[in-house]
Amino acid sequence: MTTSATEETLALSQAAQDLLFREARTANTFTAEPVGDEQLRAIYELVKWAPTAMNIQPLRLVAVRSPEARERLVAHMAEGNKAKTASAPLTLIVTADADFHEHLPTTFPHKPDAREQMAANPGRERMAFFNATIQLGYLIVGIRAAGLAAGPMVGYDAEGVKKEFLGDGNQQVVAVVNVGRPGPDAWFARNPRLEYEQVVTEI
Repeated sequence: MTTSATEETLALSQAAQDLLFREARTANTFTAEPVGDEQLRAIYELVKWAPTAMNIQPLRLVAVRSPEARERLVAHMAEGNKAKTASAPLTLIVTADADFHEHLPTTFPHKPDAREQMAANPGRERMAFFNATIQLGYLIVGIRAAGLAAGPMVGYDAEGVKKEFLGDGNQQVVAVVNVGRPGPDAWFARNPRLEYEQVVTEI
């Protein structure tokens, strides 16, 4: 499908398609321009509409801004991710809260016993992680919608990050995401994508 045909088929404008998908890239370096609280709040207000099973919304974010907190986080990052994390204006520790059921009286009010049923569900932790991962995808698109670049990473000591920032709570680390304006050398050469016929099987 050509670009023009895609634009005619989809509800998004060509500019929006480019901003969110075609021209969006995973950034490896960032400028020093800060990412403000208002920007982060605006991103969340957009991506909170992501679909989750039973509307459980297990995504939790730790916004790392201060030099002291950043130094603590960098110590747990893989070697190849240390420099980019140290220089990003904002880093988000993306977590999945397995205690999401405590909010079900608010988020799933039409089932009064949802909290009690989910409290006893042995698959609650896996459910939290899977649905937070869906929300992570929306978060990346939301960051792009703000005109910023995201650098999602899984190269870190998950247990170390959890112990350092989450304590003994019921949250799992899903990813660490650097956020900001891309630097002049932010991009590697773009790798090819699979074609439609390689991905989609019709039956």
